[in-house]
Amino acid sequence: MENMGGHGMGGGGSMGMPPAAAHGSRRKRYMHMTFYWGKNSEILFTGWPGASGGMYALALVAVFALAVLVEFLGASSLSSGRRRAAGAAAVHALRVGLAYLLMLALMSFNVGALLAAVAGHAVGFLAFRAGLCGGGQDRYKKEDLAPAASC
Repeated sequence: MENMGGHGMGGGGSMGMPPAAAHGSRRKRYMHMTFYWGKNSEILFTGWPGASGGMYALALVAVFALAVLVEFLGASSLSSGRRRAAGAAAVHALRVGLAYLLMLALMSFNVGALLAAVAGHAVGFLAFRAGLCGGGQDRYKKEDLAPAASC
């Protein structure tokens, strides 16, 4: 049986190395299939953040901000209500799209990105859903809890 590159996923060279690195390619790839801690990674885009510590910190800030934005859009009064159905649908679509983008960032398997996303969701929840920025329990009005009229 041919060597499967260490992960059992397609053609390859040296054990545990991606095929591009195994054949002497000059371009380094950071592809992990398990959780790891380190700044050498690729999050969302090829080559970004790479091996730079500053760019890695920027990537973590971007993941954090994306998680906060997802929580903001989930708590937004535009995402519910019958008056502006098209606007609510657009906000919902944007929130779902950003949530999928965040999921793709987490598929880098970088523990720093995971912690940044969890922290961003926690901060966003505290700020926009738990009442620290004016939202919270008082945003659920009696008319929002009334059953919707059938069409």
